[in-house]
Amino acid sequence: MSAQQTIQWFESPEDEHCARWRSESNAPPPKRVVVADDGMNADTAFRLACEGTSLLWRGDFHNARQLLQAMARRVDRKAPQPGKSPSHTFHLHRQAQSKRARILGMLLLPFEAGHVIPLRRAPDVRLACEQAYGPSGEPYVVSLRELQGVIGAGEWRKKGLHIPALGGSITPHYGVFSPVRGEYVELVAEAPLLSRGTAFDIGTGTGVLAAVLAHRGVKRVVATDQDPRALACARENVTRLGLSDIVDVQQADLFPASRASLIVCNPPWLPGRARTSLEHAVYDPASRMLRGFIDGLDAHLEPGGEGWLILSDLAEHLGLRSRTELLEQFDRAGLRVAGRLDVRPNHPRAHDPADPLHAARKAEVTSLWRLAAGQGSR
Repeated sequence: MSAQQTIQWFESPEDEHCARWRSESNAPPPKRVVVADDGMNADTAFRLACEGTSLLWRGDFHNARQLLQAMARRVDRKAPQPGKSPSHTFHLHRQAQSKRARILGMLLLPFEAGHVIPLRRAPDVRLACEQAYGPSGEPYVVSLRELQGVIGAGEWRKKGLHIPALGGSITPHYGVFSPVRGEYVELVAEAPLLSRGTAFDIGTGTGVLAAVLAHRGVKRVVATDQDPRALACARENVTRLGLSDIVDVQQADLFPASRASLIVCNPPWLPGRARTSLEHAVYDPASRMLRGFIDGLDAHLEPGGEGWLILSDLAEHLGLRSRTELLEQFDRAGLRVAGRLDVRPNHPRAHDPADPLHAARKAEVTSLWRLAAGQGSR
């Protein structure tokens, strides 16, 4: 987000105001802004938001939350119809999600310097906002929807997320994907280790897989990521778990400049454009990370080593990638499949018939592919 972006509005016809604009999804500053308060009803707010007008809230904070919920109900009444194919349904679903985010993102909150909300019954969000944004010495404006994400991340950070394979907890940071779907963590905890020498965790995120490998007795783990928030989050978790002597968190685009006997990667599972920092953990534009890992694996494996690719087949059920395409990528990279561990997810959406993608989610399997160098690949 550019520090130069600002938002302008009028409190009265001759009283113009300006403040910094914050958006973690890189949404541009709204061009049309009206001041709204407790006197505005949900129908009017929804109509203005659909027309592209943002609402800068000046009323009671809790009333703003209720207004946002009422606007969400109006958005959700117009759920998209199933498409002509699974991939068409998926694209319609993403379009609906994008439209929903845009409309609900129109309800804005003012902040004073120091992350203070100058509204009645506003909560104290200073710690959560400082953790997400850093110190703030100037006023700014942010959407209520984004603030809710900041508050939620702050709560995760306070209470942590218990990881059975670690016998402890990790603390996700704002903008870093939380491993709430624990099946892929369990796969890494259970897969057979051929060596406990050096391992790489590519795209470490919270650092949870690197910590699991260290917990299993791997002597040295290099955990890489490109996102500054992920690097800070992983380092904090590694230190708090007492693993900083084993796990080295490094900034890198995929692989560090060396080889390892085990290289683990849990890339985003769906090809597609990521619109927010969190979506980068779900969507992999043009399958860049998946292809980069597969193509670079052989050059970074020690002789006899293995690469563990943790990947859901949801993209296959949605018609976004075929199993044949994946296996052909392995072949082109000179890799062979030494084994595979499968698990069925148990998250709520897999059992929700109302979910637009229910059929694909119900059939989904998450796999740990054990990849090794094929004959003659070196």
